[in-house]
Amino acid sequence: MRHDRLTVLKALEAQGVAPVFYHADPEVCLNVIRACSRGGAKAIEFTNRGDFAVDLFGDIARELQKTDPDIILGIGSVVDAGTASLYLNRGARFVVSPCLVEDVAKVCNRRMTAYFPGCGSVTEIGQAHELGCEIVKLFPGASVGGADFVKAVLGPMPWTKIMPTGGVDPEEASIAKWFGSGIVAAGMGSKLITDAAVKSGDWAGIEAQVRKTVDAIAAFRASN
Repeated sequence: MRHDRLTVLKALEAQGVAPVFYHADPEVCLNVIRACSRGGAKAIEFTNRGDFAVDLFGDIARELQKTDPDIILGIGSVVDAGTASLYLNRGARFVVSPCLVEDVAKVCNRRMTAYFPGCGSVTEIGQAHELGCEIVKLFPGASVGGADFVKAVLGPMPWTKIMPTGGVDPEEASIAKWFGSGIVAAGMGSKLITDAAVKSGDWAGIEAQVRKTVDAIAAFRASN
């Protein structure tokens, strides 16, 4: 497989931001995903949302494998093993959950696919590690303790790799606060890919915003 588990993990950590996106129109999805890729974020989280989302994902993934094989498309908002399997069979290269689901971890491990479970406590993070999850999704990031929580976890558990979603903005101050606390990446949705840009078809604007965010993360890392 072109994008195995280690390749996905390295790509996500390198770019630092995981764009999170959903739209019902496949052409809009393809334009947004390609804009994110051109902006330096080739690993992108599509959201499992609404009826027939799995069919939409399959169509998008099939097209991207033909035209943009370097793009790493994953699926988010997965809360059960059956749904994870459906997306894995349609080309999902990583799976993200808002919560920790042991059965999803087992399905992903069986397919050697990265799984990022949503965790809100040290106990859940420890359980995720037992299940083989290299990166845990802190969710909802700002509501379960924010950057201070990340620092507190990394004290006794310095091997932990945390990717918050919720509360991380593409501004330099937010990037400095969160990445300064020790996170390895951050999921960003509507503040990175704005509704206004999507509605107006401003793909160049989305590309520029993603590039600015990727560069800001790289600059912070280089100076710290």
